[in-house]
Amino acid sequence: MKYYNSIIDTIGDTPLVKLNKVTKGIRGTVLAKVEYFNPGNSVKDRIAVRMIEDAEKAGIIQPGGTIIEGTSGNTGFGLALAAIAKGYKCIFTMADKQSKEKIDILRAVGADVVVCPTNVEPDDPRSYYSVAKRLNREIPNSIYPNQYDNLSNTAAHYNTTGPEIWRDTEGKITHFAAGVGTGGTICGTAKFLKEQNPNVVTVGIDTYGSVFKKYKETGIFDQREVYPYLTEGIGEDILPQNVDFSLIDHFVKVTDKDAAIMARRLSKEEGLFVGWSTGSAVHGALEWAREHLTDDDVLIILLPDHGTRYLGKIYNDTWMKDHGFLESREFSTARDIVRSKNGKGALTTVGRELKVGDAIRLLNQHSISQIPVTETNGEIVGSLTDSTILSKLIEDPAVKDLTVGEVMDKPFKFVALDNTVDVLSSLIDRDNKALLVRDENQQVHIITQADLLAAITN
Repeated sequence: MKYYNSIIDTIGDTPLVKLNKVTKGIRGTVLAKVEYFNPGNSVKDRIAVRMIEDAEKAGIIQPGGTIIEGTSGNTGFGLALAAIAKGYKCIFTMADKQSKEKIDILRAVGADVVVCPTNVEPDDPRSYYSVAKRLNREIPNSIYPNQYDNLSNTAAHYNTTGPEIWRDTEGKITHFAAGVGTGGTICGTAKFLKEQNPNVVTVGIDTYGSVFKKYKETGIFDQREVYPYLTEGIGEDILPQNVDFSLIDHFVKVTDKDAAIMARRLSKEEGLFVGWSTGSAVHGALEWAREHLTDDDVLIILLPDHGTRYLGKIYNDTWMKDHGFLESREFSTARDIVRSKNGKGALTTVGRELKVGDAIRLLNQHSISQIPVTETNGEIVGSLTDSTILSKLIEDPAVKDLTVGEVMDKPFKFVALDNTVDVLSSLIDRDNKALLVRDENQQVHIITQADLLAAITN
């Protein structure tokens, strides 16, 4: 009889499938490594089991223990499968931008899910990174695998994904492309492939709002590159230890919209029902391939997960229209708002050393309700709003004699020029009263609630 002892024994040996229609006009052979054939429907099954088994070997977790992880969903599902097979409990923290389907799936396999806010800094105690770490400290006999910095992530792909691709292409692979999130998939696979053939070219797919591409090209971690985006499971606002930039030859950035549209194309034109970041990987890889692939080249694109995770988002026509991703509804963008102002002067800012009383006079002089706060070198380090000042003055009138730096709030968030009005409006709330955007000339502009109202009603 042929059978497996548990579901986790079926992980790996996923197929290569030739792309035929979306590759029109591209030279060479383009093959997809379809990772949704894993039992948890994603590439993350591979690292989940490896991280747990390595923890067991190291004696970090004992029988009956608890696995606690911050996840965009797929790693959590892989860890849940491993937990079921090995008798552990699971608690997962997730950012609130993740799809409802992912949360429901995790709970369906017995995991506890803690949903955390997306738009906070990684070290904020409310972030899904920080909450996972706190729970690990508080719960006895628990482990925090930390897929971002746990090198078992890279090792899993070095030992499985890379060898499978080399075997199935008979060593003919010339290019490998994959999305970059934790970095383990592309770096572990690339490390193995480059050891077999140093000429294999690796292309990392990044998203707008992530730091990877600029860091690779300049060595600078530019906080200005970080702003909210919608695509799940790709890009980061941190530098995970699993990202080895020496193994990634090129980066290509892909917008939320282009990723969503390509995912839908793959489903309709290739019969591959894939997730959102798969759309990113394929769109970015094909854009790069159009300029670089030759007739004899073999490009492998890793498809990380399945479309069932995104039924309420990119496979929902209403959701796509509401976000301006389908042409039946037009939305203004941040770019349009900036243009509509017709260059009405430079951005008004206030120095952090200015007295609050003087800042109030500046707000009144310019008839504005919010203003960015800068250092002497022009770097934006905070924000000031009339509502913040008013509440503090009511508590203590002497606040007017303090410096702006002593009462300011966090800086307004930076957004992309091509973010649509509906996305922008979702980012403005009680804690974030305005948004900032850089134009093509790197000049900073502010987008207020009034600007959004005008864009929607005009």
